[in-house]
Amino acid sequence: LLLYLARGIFEEQSNLEKLVQKIMLDAQDLLKCEKCSVYLLEDSFERDIMRFTSRFLNRLGSYSRSSNLVVVMQDPSNPRTTDRKQTQSSEKEKPSPQKPEDVHFSKAFELYAGQITIPTSEEIANSKNAYIARCTVVEGEPLNIEDLAKDGRFGAGPFKDEHGFVSKSVLCMPIHNSDRTIIGVTQLINKVNGQPFDDNDEHLIEAFSIFTGLGIHNCQMYENACQLMAKQSVALEVLSFHATASKEETERIMMEKIPTADDYRLYTYDFDDMAMSDSDTIKATIRMFMDASLISQFKVPYETMCRWVCTVKKNYRPVTYHNWRHAFNVCQTMFTMLYTGELRPKFDAVEVFALMAACLCHDLDHRGTNNAFQVKVASPLAMLYSTSVLEHHHFDHCIMIINSEGNNIFQSFTPEEYRRAIKILEHAILSTDLALYFKKRGEFKSLVENGERDFQDDNKKDLLKAMMMTACDVAAITKPWKIQKEIAQLVTSEFFEQGDIEKTQLGEKPIPMMDREKKDELPKMQVDFIDFICTPVYELFAKISEQLKPLSDGCANNRSHWEELAELHKQSKQGNSEGTTDTGERSQEKQARNKSDQQELDKTQQDKSVIKHQVINTELKTDTNLLKSQKDTNCKISSNHNINNPQNNRTELSNASVNNVNTEPKTSLSSSVSAIEEAEIKDKGKKRSLKGSEYKKSSKSSKSHFCSLS
Repeated sequence: LLLYLARGIFEEQSNLEKLVQKIMLDAQDLLKCEKCSVYLLEDSFERDIMRFTSRFLNRLGSYSRSSNLVVVMQDPSNPRTTDRKQTQSSEKEKPSPQKPEDVHFSKAFELYAGQITIPTSEEIANSKNAYIARCTVVEGEPLNIEDLAKDGRFGAGPFKDEHGFVSKSVLCMPIHNSDRTIIGVTQLINKVNGQPFDDNDEHLIEAFSIFTGLGIHNCQMYENACQLMAKQSVALEVLSFHATASKEETERIMMEKIPTADDYRLYTYDFDDMAMSDSDTIKATIRMFMDASLISQFKVPYETMCRWVCTVKKNYRPVTYHNWRHAFNVCQTMFTMLYTGELRPKFDAVEVFALMAACLCHDLDHRGTNNAFQVKVASPLAMLYSTSVLEHHHFDHCIMIINSEGNNIFQSFTPEEYRRAIKILEHAILSTDLALYFKKRGEFKSLVENGERDFQDDNKKDLLKAMMMTACDVAAITKPWKIQKEIAQLVTSEFFEQGDIEKTQLGEKPIPMMDREKKDELPKMQVDFIDFICTPVYELFAKISEQLKPLSDGCANNRSHWEELAELHKQSKQGNSEGTTDTGERSQEKQARNKSDQQELDKTQQDKSVIKHQVINTELKTDTNLLKSQKDTNCKISSNHNINNPQNNRTELSNASVNNVNTEPKTSLSSSVSAIEEAEIKDKGKKRSLKGSEYKKSSKSSKSHFCSLS
């Protein structure tokens, strides 16, 4: 029976949740109980990850040394621990939990009435059954409770959960891995026959738990291996693109004079870096750390400071907006909020150092795409981090630079200061994820509106730091209109580039903000961005300190500009729609007029043709009669002349005949043609008059349409 169950367990090794579900179904069927639960310890995951991470970093260190980037084998939470053996020994010497409250379960699964559920962290913390499982971990031995209500060790009954299920008898069995370390607990509740669990049940579940522990351990190893493969892929990609700052660049910055903060206008809210060279941005960054007294107070070697700033700059990709210039501006805004905005007294030196470093590193190795895109394409980053994908990567990259040779700006910190600095760095960089900003903003608003101004409590101070990071990250919206408009175009261009990739490579329609076809709607989208993200946070900071009000005023001023452009775009769109309708109606009227005019012209042509034929026929008849009459006359004349002078008579007759033929008909025909031509001229005049009327109407219509477009 146990071999059959073991075979079933080892068939599923790729997914931990599926494996645990199979374990519960087999355990419930084996001991015929009403409810079965499996609790997994948090520490078991961390130990496995640390073991694999050590091997991974060893390989990474040997690779990076050949790439001019040395990764120091160092625990970020303890700068003094650089020896791998010390890390392993500290793992083994970690004491076992002394009380149930010290035990933390990372995940739990419950099987009841054929349905498997996963309780939340809050439900696990408040569950009495979970408390019994914690006691099993503390004791390290199986726990068989015949009657929970009578036992007395776990409080007074009734032991009834929110679903109405009553726990009577309980059997808990610790789950061990191959190192005989407890990694979880199997819990069985209430036998179906109503009897308590006996020794035979205990032996069966103990034997079963051995296979369960091996199965869970192997499954965790598989998942960790997949995660570390993704991490290795990301690391190799990063190392192939980035490198630490060169010695020559560092020495050049060290030799140059650092201008004053006033020269760069670093204390002003309307600071503009557009005219600054990259070298000036590096020197201005160093000046901010100098004026904050961080370099002198923590005895940071000047060479290390210069190399670190140059390396951070080099580790930003040349994307359109989320590049080094953006990071530099975010750091300058933090500097201004601390000193011009008078927030500096609320923080100690370690916090100021970590916050300014976080601003410079908060978008390290940004790829010009957002978190949703990383998840959509199933990138290695998305496989590595489940939430705040890019923000986690920015933090990890920041730690990699600090741990690289000659870049540890925190090297003079005590272990406690170092742990604090790393924790603040992580919290600050992750806080730039707007998804987290929306979750925290309500709490921050409540504090400020209730009069909170000191923020000395740790949780309140963390909240203040998170809101400051967001305020600095989107501070371009507070700059003078000329600067804001240019930066907005950069942001939009980067968004459109992602939208183009989604269209061409993924075959998907991007959201309006990233759709190049919707670029005319930029003003409206900017107004929405200001209303939903920027204005709320800047108005709250204006309440905290009057010296921070310029941020809110700048934001409001830019909103009015964007709103004006949005309204103009709306009016233009409506005008074009109305203009299209008017043009269509005018076109129909013009077609009707042209048809009517054409019919009239056709009728005129017909009438003209009839008149022409009638005139010609009449003139021809008249000419014929004249010729006939002339012939008779000539005959008479010829008779008379022939009698008197035959020769003269013949000549005169000939001349008279010719003259009559050539003059009289010609005069008649020319008068007919003149009448026809006169009719044609009148007809053409009428046609030209019609065309002139059309031209005037068309000209008036075109002018109206142009005004509509304008």
